[in-house]
Amino acid sequence: KFTVETLKKELKESEAGKPEEIFRAAIETANHKLIEAASQDVKLEGMGTTLVAATVIGNTLYFANIGDSRLYLISDNIRQLSKDHSLVEEMVRLGGIKAEEARNHPDKNIITRALGAGRDVDVDFFDVRLTPGDILLLCSDGLSNMVPDEDIRQVILTSETLEEAG
Repeated sequence: KFTVETLKKELKESEAGKPEEIFRAAIETANHKLIEAASQDVKLEGMGTTLVAATVIGNTLYFANIGDSRLYLISDNIRQLSKDHSLVEEMVRLGGIKAEEARNHPDKNIITRALGAGRDVDVDFFDVRLTPGDILLLCSDGLSNMVPDEDIRQVILTSETLEEAG
C-alpha cells in the first residue's frame, strides 16, 4: 500500500516527458521512501515489495517491473510480457532447469530484485504494440503461483465482465 500510494502521487506530479522517465523517477522515489520508512521503524525493517506498473498511450503499452509481479497480454493466447526477477527464473534462463520445473520449484519465491532491497533499484522497462481486443492483466505472484496461465486466460475470456473475472 505504501508503494502504491507513493507511486500514485509521484506519477500524478511528474513533469517528465517519456513514460520510461516518468516511471523511473517515480519508482526511484518510492524505493528511497520505502527504505527511509523502514529505517525509522524497527517493525518495518527489511520491508520490500515487487512491482509491475503500466500505462497505455495510443496503441502502445509501456510498463516497468521489478521482482515477480507479472504483466500478461491475453488475446488468442496468454503471454507473460514481464520478466521474473527470481532465482528460479535465472536457473531457467541459464538452462539449469526446464520452465515446467520452475512452477513447483522449492526456491520459486526467492526474488533477485525488489523495491526496498537497496539504495539503487534495477527496473526493467518495456513497450509493446497492442491491437484491439487485447486484455492486460497485472498481478502478484499470489495469482500466478496458484493458477496456471491457461486457467487465468480461460477465466478472463469466459467471464461476462472483467470485474467478474477478477
